[in-house]
Amino acid sequence: MQLKPLILEIVKKCLALKDKTVGEPDAILSWVCIFAQDETSYVNMDAEAASIGRVVDDTPSGKVYEIPPLDTPAGILHILKIRKLDITRPELGDCDFTLADYTKFKHDYLGKPSFKLIERGNAEMIELMEEGGDVRVYFSNPPVSYPLLLVQS
Repeated sequence: MQLKPLILEIVKKCLALKDKTVGEPDAILSWVCIFAQDETSYVNMDAEAASIGRVVDDTPSGKVYEIPPLDTPAGILHILKIRKLDITRPELGDCDFTLADYTKFKHDYLGKPSFKLIERGNAEMIELMEEGGDVRVYFSNPPVSYPLLLVQS
């Protein structure tokens, strides 16, 4: 899979940013999103993801796939999103992590440099970005996941 090296690079960089900034060694990798930088790369990555996985969600910004378990430095990955071109996302991609205590994390880190709260209806996430960095890290509440995913497989 040609996506594998890119996924592993994104995870490695997200893990390094998370560990350097907040620690949270028990945070669980929920998913990875690759940001397409042009239409051709989107089409190619989306086709490759479709060839190895199945679509579990089709969002306006791109499809979400269940992929065969992929061992990464942050744990086993099952969920991959290929994001359509978005000029506000010049980075390689992002990782979303699940925390044991989101409320405490929010209290401890929100308001510090590099952290931003994003509210979306009945969900929210804390975004961690480093100026000049090439990945984003998210901590979501409720966690970004597809709970019935493995049951339906």
